[in-house]
Amino acid sequence: MPLESRQHKASKGSVQIKVSNGRLQLAFTHTGKRHYLSLGLSDNKLNRKAAEAKAKLIESDITYERFDHTLAKYKPQSLLSTVTPITPIATPKIAFADLWEKYTLYKSSQVAASTLVRDYGKIAKRLRVMPATLKDAVGVRDWLLGKYSSEVARRTLIQMNACCNWAIKSGLASENPFKGMASDIKKTIRNTSREPFSREERDAIVAAFENNAFSSKFTPTPHSYYAPYVKFLFMTGCRPEEAIPSVSFANALQWKHISADCSRIQFKEAIPSDTGIRGQTKTGKTRVFPCNPKLQEFLGSIKPESPLPHDLVFPGSRGQVIDSHNFLNRVWKPVVEGLVKAGKVEKYLPQYNIRHTFITLAVENGLYAKDVARLVGNSPEIIYRHYAGIKRELSVPEF
Repeated sequence: MPLESRQHKASKGSVQIKVSNGRLQLAFTHTGKRHYLSLGLSDNKLNRKAAEAKAKLIESDITYERFDHTLAKYKPQSLLSTVTPITPIATPKIAFADLWEKYTLYKSSQVAASTLVRDYGKIAKRLRVMPATLKDAVGVRDWLLGKYSSEVARRTLIQMNACCNWAIKSGLASENPFKGMASDIKKTIRNTSREPFSREERDAIVAAFENNAFSSKFTPTPHSYYAPYVKFLFMTGCRPEEAIPSVSFANALQWKHISADCSRIQFKEAIPSDTGIRGQTKTGKTRVFPCNPKLQEFLGSIKPESPLPHDLVFPGSRGQVIDSHNFLNRVWKPVVEGLVKAGKVEKYLPQYNIRHTFITLAVENGLYAKDVARLVGNSPEIIYRHYAGIKRELSVPEF
């Protein structure tokens, strides 16, 4: 075989014939070491055949795992000239935080701005505070599990897996060290994550707000001020961010979204409380909510005489917007925990569980899942799988 041909076709486990200073030499790699074996033969046709035979012997021994690591089997009377370890070609490594930043930039035109801030931003924050000493995926996983809940760690690893898959396709990485790592962490869901309040608990909560049951002289704003907002959530099942946003941003729900006779509500925009970025509803669609007589009467009772289109339906007590986070911790939590201590509510559930309450009661009262899904902006599958928790006792009819 011509020298050029053998060198061109060299692959893992093959032996190349080289010429050094007019002498034939064998070059090959085995177990991470690069070997150069001088045959002590001048480069001519006869000696090249001998070199090819020696090369085939070495290749065969490597293939069948009988390679002589001392090289004595392959040397003529000359000695091994050099044995040097392979120096791997340095592959530029990008810090996990920098890689995530590039991935976020790539996704910026494909996801909602609120998603970038809320979901992608949280990952970026975790990676920024991650110790610089962590150089591999195992270290990242263990650090996440030590600092955050297992569910937060699992979700972060899922996102890092997606990021690394993108990096490989983009030529920024050669492998994905996070592949399959998240699957080793058991998915956990809090037992209370989608529990509804019962009808009686709902009524007790609304009454507590209306009657300032747990307000005190230290409460800046009487709880009764927030009663309309709480009642609206229970009566519509809308997401909190579809009604009120975070501080310093216009309210998601304005009077222009409610028909003049208060018979219909358009949920067009949602401002997540942790981002403050105005955008579409979570599903990306506008939905129309038909008001029953009770809701229609309620909206009429809180409607100003001549509201401007952009006026807030649920403004803050001083004209500012209601901060959902502050409301949850400073108003909602004290009221519900007080009702738990009073024995009127079984357990504390967050404000978002008002939505689950509406959906559950709607299903229990005969609405089809597909109709409930249209009302609240979900799919029927989601309604069946997650939301329609049953508070009443089940019974089996006779048939």
